[in-house]
Amino acid sequence: MKGFVTRRNVAIALQLVLLVGSLAAAVLTDRASDWHPLGLLFLLAIMAIVGDLLAIEAKGIHLSAAGLALVLAMCFLGPAPAMAIGLLAIVVVALAKPPPRALLLNNLATFAAYPLLGGLLARLADAGAGSSAQVFALAVFGVYWTTIAINFGLIAGFRRLYLGQSLRGQIRTILVPTLPSEAAAAMLLLAFALAYRATGLVALAVLALALFAFQALTNALLVSQDRAEQLTVRSTELASLQIGVLAALVQTLSLRDKMTARHSAAVARYAKSIAQAIGCSPAEQELVHTAGLLHDIGKFIFPDKILFADRRLTDEDWEVVKKHPTQGARVVGRVSGYGPVAEIILAHHERIDGAGYPHGLSGDDVPLLSRMISIADTYDVMTARDSYRDPVSSAEAIAELRRVSGSQLDGNLVEVFIRILDERGLGFQHTTNDDFERELDFEARVAGFLETPKAA
Repeated sequence: MKGFVTRRNVAIALQLVLLVGSLAAAVLTDRASDWHPLGLLFLLAIMAIVGDLLAIEAKGIHLSAAGLALVLAMCFLGPAPAMAIGLLAIVVVALAKPPPRALLLNNLATFAAYPLLGGLLARLADAGAGSSAQVFALAVFGVYWTTIAINFGLIAGFRRLYLGQSLRGQIRTILVPTLPSEAAAAMLLLAFALAYRATGLVALAVLALALFAFQALTNALLVSQDRAEQLTVRSTELASLQIGVLAALVQTLSLRDKMTARHSAAVARYAKSIAQAIGCSPAEQELVHTAGLLHDIGKFIFPDKILFADRRLTDEDWEVVKKHPTQGARVVGRVSGYGPVAEIILAHHERIDGAGYPHGLSGDDVPLLSRMISIADTYDVMTARDSYRDPVSSAEAIAELRRVSGSQLDGNLVEVFIRILDERGLGFQHTTNDDFERELDFEARVAGFLETPKAA
C-alpha cells in the first residue's frame, strides 16, 4: 500500500514538473511574431474549444477539431501559442465536464508539453514558410504523427504510474483502435493546412464550420443510435419478462398436469399448420400458435377433482369448465401486447351454430384463428390419452371432425386440416417432453415477439 501511494505521489510530482517546465520553455522560446495573425490565433482557439466539446468518441472512433487546431497552431504560429490554445481548451472543457483532479493535472501537463514540442519541431522544419507544397505536406504529417506519439506517451506513462495500467495494454486497447480515425484526421489536417496556405483565413474558417457541423450531426446520430440500442435492450428485456411470465404459466401447468400442457403444445402446432395452409401472414401464424399454447391456461381454476377426473363430468363440473376461456383470456390479456391472444383464447369454445360458450357467437362472428384452435383442440382431445376418455385413431377422429363440420366446427377449415394431416403426416408426441419443449421454445418466442408485427 505504501509503495502504491509513493508511486502515485511520484506520478503527480512528475506532472507538476512537466507542466512548470513546459511553461518555462514556452516563455524562453516565445517570439512576438508567433502570436500573429490574431485572426488565425482566435479561430484556432475556437476550433480547439468547440472541437473538444463536440468530440466524437464511439466504437473506436475519435474525431475532434482540437487536435487539428493544435497542429495548425504549431505549424503556422509557434510553440507558445499552440500551448496556450491547448491549455485554454483543457480548462474550458474541464469547467463543462470536470474530470478527477489527477486526470486534470495530467491533461494540463500533457497539453502544455506536446504542443510545445510539436511547435519547436515545426519551427525547426520551417513547415509554414518558403517550401514547396510537397515538403510542407511532409512536414505537417511529421509534426502530426510525432505529436500523436508524444501525447499518447505522456498520458500512458501517467496511467502506468498512477493507475498501474500496463503500457502494452494501453497500446492495444487505446492507441491501436484509434489509428484508423487518426489517419483520417491526418488527411483532414492536410486539407486544412493546404487551404489556409493557399487561400487564407476565410477558407480555414469555412472548413472549421463544416467540421463543427459534421461533429454535431454525428454526435446527434450516435446519441440516437445509443438510445435505439438501449430501447432495443429494454424491449428485449420487456419481451423476455412478458413471455417468461406466460411460459412460466405453461411450465407450471405442465408441473400440475403434463397431459394438459402437452395438449396445449399439440393444439399450437396443429393450429399454426392450418394458418400456414390457408396463407395467413407470419404474424397471424405466430398469434394462433401462441394462443394454442395458452388456450387452456384458464384450467388453473379447475379443482383436482375436475382436472384429474376419471369419470364423466357432472353438470356442476361443466359449469366450472365453461369458465376457463374467460379466466384464461383475463390472465393473458393483462400482459402488455397480448390482447389479440386473449381474444382468441376467449372464443376458442364458441361454435359455428352458436351453441358454444362463453358468449354464444356463431358463424363468422367467431374469430378465424379461434376456429382453428377449436379444430386442433377437438382433434387432439380425441387422439391423445385423456383423463376421462380413451384415445381414438386418427381416422376415427377425422370422421368425427367431418360429422360436426358446419355445426360445431368451420367446415372449410376442417377440410384444410384433414388435408394437411394426410399430406404432411402431422402429429404430436404426447408421451415425452420433446415436442412440448420444441413448441414452447422460449428464446425463439422472444425473438418473434420483437421482430414480428402484431396481427390486427
